[in-house]
Amino acid sequence: MQHTQHGQFQGRIEDGRFVTGQGCYVDDLQLADMVHAVVARAPGPGKILSLDVSAAREAPGVLGVWTAEDLAANGEPTHMLCGVKLPDLTRDEAFQTARPVLATGTVRYTGEAVAFIVAESRDAARDASELVELDLDEIETVTEARDARAPGAPKVWEEVEGNVAFVWGRGDWDKAEAAIAAAPRRVSLDSHVTRVLAHSMEPRGCVAEMAGGRMVLHASTQSPHASKGQIAAIFGIEASEVRVIARDVGGSFGMKIGCYVEDILSLLAARSLGRPVKWIAERSEDFLTDMHGRDTTIDAALGFDDDGNLLGVSAHYDMNIGAYLGGLAVAAGPANFPGITGVYRVGPSAARAYGVYTHIHTLGPYRGAGRPEATYVIERLIDMAAAELGIDPFELRLKNLVPPEAMPYDTGVAYEYDCGEFEENMRQAADISDSNGFFARKTESAAQGKLRGLGFANPIEVAGGPYGNPGADHTRITVNPDGTVVFHAGAMSVGQGLQTMFTDMVGQAFGVTRDQVTFSQGDTDDLPGGRGSGGSASAPTGGSTAMMAIREVIRKGSDKAADMLEAAPGDIEFSDGTFTVVGTDRSVTLGQVAAKSAGDGDPLAGQTNFTPEKVTFPNGCHIAEIEIDPETGGIEVLGYTVVEDVGHVFNLTTLTGQMHGGVCQGAGQSLLERMTYAPDGQVLSGSYMDYAMPRADMMPEIRFRAREVPTKVNPVGAKGVGEAGTVGSMVCIVNAICNALGVTHFEMPATPDRIWAALQAKETE
Repeated sequence: MQHTQHGQFQGRIEDGRFVTGQGCYVDDLQLADMVHAVVARAPGPGKILSLDVSAAREAPGVLGVWTAEDLAANGEPTHMLCGVKLPDLTRDEAFQTARPVLATGTVRYTGEAVAFIVAESRDAARDASELVELDLDEIETVTEARDARAPGAPKVWEEVEGNVAFVWGRGDWDKAEAAIAAAPRRVSLDSHVTRVLAHSMEPRGCVAEMAGGRMVLHASTQSPHASKGQIAAIFGIEASEVRVIARDVGGSFGMKIGCYVEDILSLLAARSLGRPVKWIAERSEDFLTDMHGRDTTIDAALGFDDDGNLLGVSAHYDMNIGAYLGGLAVAAGPANFPGITGVYRVGPSAARAYGVYTHIHTLGPYRGAGRPEATYVIERLIDMAAAELGIDPFELRLKNLVPPEAMPYDTGVAYEYDCGEFEENMRQAADISDSNGFFARKTESAAQGKLRGLGFANPIEVAGGPYGNPGADHTRITVNPDGTVVFHAGAMSVGQGLQTMFTDMVGQAFGVTRDQVTFSQGDTDDLPGGRGSGGSASAPTGGSTAMMAIREVIRKGSDKAADMLEAAPGDIEFSDGTFTVVGTDRSVTLGQVAAKSAGDGDPLAGQTNFTPEKVTFPNGCHIAEIEIDPETGGIEVLGYTVVEDVGHVFNLTTLTGQMHGGVCQGAGQSLLERMTYAPDGQVLSGSYMDYAMPRADMMPEIRFRAREVPTKVNPVGAKGVGEAGTVGSMVCIVNAICNALGVTHFEMPATPDRIWAALQAKETE
């Protein structure tokens, strides 16, 4: 780990309890009289001929078994919500595929829930689930998006023509296509971004109970307030009748946004039985039922002239959204696809996306959520254009960058960039990586029979969105009479280190130490709202909300201190935990002011919410250097450099950790990861025997430099960083592989067997 600025690294506050087993995750909860649940799942798609749970109901220790028929008979919720307003091919609004809580009539994907079993112990519930008898009649299935759109393809929903769930578009498609057609040169990209899983360290889970006449859900979620609203809507009750609590969350990456069917089933079982119900996913269930990510087929084109000027770009996406449509499928891609122009002046541009139904599990946001796919389009096309022109891909990028003086810059595909210094990102990354010395290193590799490649990518992402309608966040800060501070966050730390970031922010503002700040998150009773985690919003939106709350506390404290010191409020200054009358030695401490405020019945506190007027655009330059062994197809990532403009940096430790993790996830998708299905809908990569994830030993020391080009769209000048590493690294690694192989394009994942086969084919040609 390297750093070049912002002082020395400080350790993360939360790490001590995490590495010593002192965290509190959902499965750590042991409530009085708690019982345990297991889900019986379908072995594949098909028409339900019969479902017999009678033996399961009679099994030892079983307290209840629910099927779709039972839910309907008891007036319980039977379906989740859809709510997607985008049109499809034949309607003004997408067909509302309300997802059943338990399958009824037809099972549309492997692993779909058919029965919910609650017993005194988890083992008893698991044993009973083995007694559920499900008889399915085979149906014609389709698992790939392009196949599903083909004439005569099996229909996932009879009512939906061509299996198209929705159609989305931005930019002027006709104008972009005309510009590309008229360009002296053009390149096209026909590619597929693989389906992947989030693989959070903590599997999904929940504990549901009834407390004080309300539904209470303890959940592994990154969005407690969003879950609360969904639960209330699904059960048809007031939001005040629901409480969601999330303590420590062991990773999410977008996959743990909102409710799953298991949350709803656990709540209705807890209400029925009058006892707390715990459900914890098996790792095998994660493969089947966690929302999947990416899985987008791309058809894109770029026009340019002989001098390397970019003249137009278009991208058509077919998104494999799986069997059911929901708002998160739209968030998984189209909301962020306008990034296809990247950091470049590209002429007329347009993007469109078709959401396509298939007989596999549903799609949702995964780190980057459409941003990596958009960056993949433009950065692959530029490399292909450079090869066509026979020029350096680095220089082609430099030539077409949007200059700082052009800001604010309208891309023509929805986005308007507020600020950015893209050329400086590239210059610094080239210097750190010593890209000028690459050809000498390539010669050394060749002498050893190895192929060395260099890849570039200039990612830019929308953060704090959605674009045009940024989400709000809430914060409350209370100063206790003893001078300690309690910080209630509407943002949600799910592994990123937000406890450290916010604690240090509060400590520095109030002049108190880390151990004098209590960080609290995840309880919907604490705040009227909260953004949770997602969209790289914690720093720009959550940080701004926190800063506003800090200022409110200091303002109120200054007024109280003025009364205590018999001075005018305008004569009070605050520094290092002390309110002082300007020009005198008369002062009171933060704790004294808080004690006086509490005694007067008005605790020293500030509660604020903030909705940014605009989103932010973190941006950077990634450079990867790789080496391929032609004998085995093995790839070694020899060097990786990132220069990223994230605006104001709160904490370099957490920032660097976010960047390292993001880079590894993007590289993992390029090199290893792929969720695959058989044509009949069976999962072929349902365990870690069949699905490979990135490992520490596959990545080099990541050379990272943070650049601070503050934005003016929020009070703290932060742009966000959560997705930045993944947005750039996925395509950067692919570009390096293509460069090493001397090919125009290579499809991910670049596993050794596929690399070896490509080399053999090339040698034969």
